[in-house]
Formats: sequence, structure tokens, C-alpha cells
Amino acid sequence: MKVYAPGKLILSGEHAVIYGRPALAMAVNRYAVATITRSVLSRLDERARSITFDLSDLAHRGHLNLDAIRHLKNRIKRKYYKFIRGDFSIRDVLHKPFELAQFAFSIFVESLNLSLPHGVHIHIQSDIPMGCGMGSSAATILSVMHAVSNHLQLTLSSESLFQIALEAEKMQHGFSSGLDLRTSLQGGCLYMHGQDIKARSLPLFSMYLVNTGTPITSTGQCIEKVTNHFKSQQLADEFAAVTDAMDEALQQQSWNNMQAAIRDNYELLVKIGVVPERVQRFITDIAAAGGAAKICGAGAVAGDSAGAVLIAHDDYQVVSALAMRYGYTVAPIVGETRGVHVV
Repeated sequence: MKVYAPGKLILSGEHAVIYGRPALAMAVNRYAVATITRSVLSRLDERARSITFDLSDLAHRGHLNLDAIRHLKNRIKRKYYKFIRGDFSIRDVLHKPFELAQFAFSIFVESLNLSLPHGVHIHIQSDIPMGCGMGSSAATILSVMHAVSNHLQLTLSSESLFQIALEAEKMQHGFSSGLDLRTSLQGGCLYMHGQDIKARSLPLFSMYLVNTGTPITSTGQCIEKVTNHFKSQQLADEFAAVTDAMDEALQQQSWNNMQAAIRDNYELLVKIGVVPERVQRFITDIAAAGGAAKICGAGAVAGDSAGAVLIAHDDYQVVSALAMRYGYTVAPIVGETRGVHVV
């Protein structure tokens, strides 16, 4: 049994969604895949009742018993509370990237008061780029929790899974709107405004994804950095207006209006300082070639890389040539109608 949790792209509303403004996001065909099997170690082996975490993408494999897992969870929570008080940066909460999966497992088991009658082996593999605005954290959390639920044959509602997963995601990003989790959980395209969530048709436009590289600043650090900008009611309203304009363009499947909304969104993201100059030059070149582009994650507040860039253009060759000039990789966007699911 394998559990697939899709990645996501935010079409509009990144950052603003944390402050109660609307956002549009779509699931894409990149996945975090979790597999849980019963431990086959000898009963005499001290690891027989332990949890083995095998995260091939992070080159990590380790064994932890339930007490060690609980200790790790409590340590991470204490660091998170220090972050809330302003004593820590969010980047200090998780010591290593693989701790997110371990924390997700621990808080899921604790929240549901579960006990494991035997040891388990948890293997996680992902083709979602980390730190590039494609929801790798949310997909990893959901894949682990859903895999545990299926392994233990639990009956758990999507909303219960979401609420537990939200607690885990905060350890990575500091504050979470839940949009990444909702999109990975439900699949398809979603319009989210506070607690109001509406399904939308996946875009039919020719759109591409360019990876400008992993930012040197985390999503949580970007969120911290731009907080002051959103004290401006006018700026927050401008983000909301752009998202609503894009939503209308999407419902009408209007190519011109979609491109216009992407350009307007890009200008707002530049204003809050999350688009590095090199990425700005690339997006300017795309616009000069008749397209529209924007970052579709948290971006970056330092360095040259900003993660994923969304491009709306009707000529792949033009996009490919420009991306090659900057040393970027490019791929067509394929939406995923399914949320987290078992194969």
C-alpha cells in the first residue's frame, strides 16, 4: 500500500492568505509517497518495536522507539513556543528536515491516543522540490498521517486529518493558512477565503513551471519578513482584488484576463520584497516575449533563487529558450484532480 499526497501551486494569494485574504491554488502531479510496513525484525532485536524512518530523498534512515519519538515531539514543541514568543526564528524549530516526518507521526499518534502493537517501517519518497513553494511539507505530513491511518485501519474524517496535520505544518512554517494542506488533501483547484473553500475547474491554459532553485531563506523566514507589509489594509486589499480577478478569469477561462492577473500579482510580490532581482529579470524577459509570470510560493528575501515560477505563455519553445538562458528547468503544469489517495 502506498499513499500519494500531491504537491501544489498557489496561483494567487501567497502571503496574503495568511492574513485572511483569498487565494487560489491547484494540486499538481508531483507527490510525496509514504509506505508503511510491519517490522520484520526479530523479536529479540531491540528495534523490533521501534519506528524506522527511511527518507531516501533526504538520505536519512533511523530507528526511534515511541519514547524517543515523544521526546523529539516535545522538544520541537518547546522550540515552537519560543518562536511564538519571539525568542527563536522558525528555522530553529526543526533541527533537520527529516524531523518533520517524525513529528507528524508522533503528533498523529498522540492526538488519536494510538498504540502500536508492533514496530513499523515508514518509507517516504518525494519528487516535490523542497523549499520551492510546491507544498512539499504539507504533502509529506499528509502522506505519513494517511499511511498510518490506513495501516491501522482507522476511520478518520478528512477534517480531523486536516486539523492534526495543521499542527505539524506550523512547525515548518510558523504560521499556516492551511491552503497547502487543503489542496493536497482535496486535489483539484481551490478558491479559499478564510473558512470558505470552493472547488474550481483546473486551468485549461498553456502554463509552465520553472524552478529557479531552492531559496536560501525558508517559507517561515519569508513570512516573518513580510509581516509589516500586511499591516497596510490597502496592500492586503490589492492582493485580494488580484486573486478575485484571477478567479474570474479562471471561471471564464479567459486567457488575456488570466495573464493580466498574473502580471498584477507579480508586481505586488515585488512590492513586498520576495522576488530576487535575478528572478525579476527573468520574469521581465517572459513579459517582453508576450507571456506573464510570477513566483507561486513564498519566494525569497535573500539570494538569487525563488523556487517555483508560474508562466502563462502559448509557446513552449520560447519559454524553454528563456529558461535555458538562465539555467532554469521548465516543465508543463499538469493538474491533479485527486487529493491524498491510496494506490
